[in-house]
Amino acid sequence: MNKQELVDAVAAKTGGNKAATGEAIDAVISAITGELTKGKTVQLIGFGSFSTGAMPDMPDIPRRHSEPSTQ
Repeated sequence: MNKQELVDAVAAKTGGNKAATGEAIDAVISAITGELTKGKTVQLIGFGSFSTGAMPDMPDIPRRHSEPSTQ
């Protein structure tokens, strides 16, 4: 589901218009993003949680061909 499909589904479920629903969804995403940028976790009981964390370094993957092709 993409954002527009989410807007359509929420608008249909609530009977609201799509413009207002889109603004509400944007506000929710903005609030979640704001908390995450502060290093906090956002927990929605019954749904899940959003948090940030460090990713481990990715191992170097050797290239298949180290020299440019002459074709």
